[in-house]
Amino acid sequence: MHQAVGRTQTLIDPLDPARAAALHATLDLPGATPGAGDKLAPFFHQIYFWDARAPGELGRDGHPKIGDFIPDLGLPRRMWAGGRLSFNAPVTLGEPAEKTTIVESVSEKLGRTGPLAFVTLRHEIRQRDTLCVTEHQDLVYREDPAPGATPPIAPQAADEAETQDVADFSPTLLFRYSALTFNGHRIHYDRDYCGKVEGYGGLVVHGPLLAQLLMLKAERELGALNSFSFRATAPLLDYEQATLCRNGTVLWVRGPDGRQCLVAEAG
Repeated sequence: MHQAVGRTQTLIDPLDPARAAALHATLDLPGATPGAGDKLAPFFHQIYFWDARAPGELGRDGHPKIGDFIPDLGLPRRMWAGGRLSFNAPVTLGEPAEKTTIVESVSEKLGRTGPLAFVTLRHEIRQRDTLCVTEHQDLVYREDPAPGATPPIAPQAADEAETQDVADFSPTLLFRYSALTFNGHRIHYDRDYCGKVEGYGGLVVHGPLLAQLLMLKAERELGALNSFSFRATAPLLDYEQATLCRNGTVLWVRGPDGRQCLVAEAG
């Protein structure tokens, strides 16, 4: 077992309703603006519990440097590979909540594109001594791409769906979502860094933003969520239009060329 397993970190947040209102506006959601006393929408907890670090504590990618809470496994590129959530009790806006993060597992292996490292974090959100949300966050770390390397072949998404919605993304939307989640990862706003360092053809749409849109779609169409799991399978870029699809409890994001960018299941 890696020595980092079991590390914990606790953050407390007052859950300012203005921040939820800002995300509601950023996503152009219908309905009343959220306010104090309202139930927090699923996955909106991503915009709270900021871990603000000084510039000297950041890595080259804009995230907090690895080697402190998250171990340094010698691989520079970080991606949010997926997650699993259990919604146990409502979270109320305008009341303090506590988020405890535990390093649950650390593993390394050799993949088709080189060495990979996997870190799973477990987040537990409590309010008034009640466990409200449990979230497992899967992170993957890998080497920088070799010059001229061919990107991995993405899986193809299903064509038929019971319901479909079109979604567009812009640098402004990505910037606002990064700001609200206090996510400094440069792949979402620094086009030069995206291309020259990490080998992407444009700004990368946040995997959690895609998951957020699918969660809201699932809640609209299926009712209140008890659980939700998702897995990123290919990047979506800012200039690409996506289709948000659902068949039963299975949801996915289809890129303009038919590739599957993210797949999820609601429970």
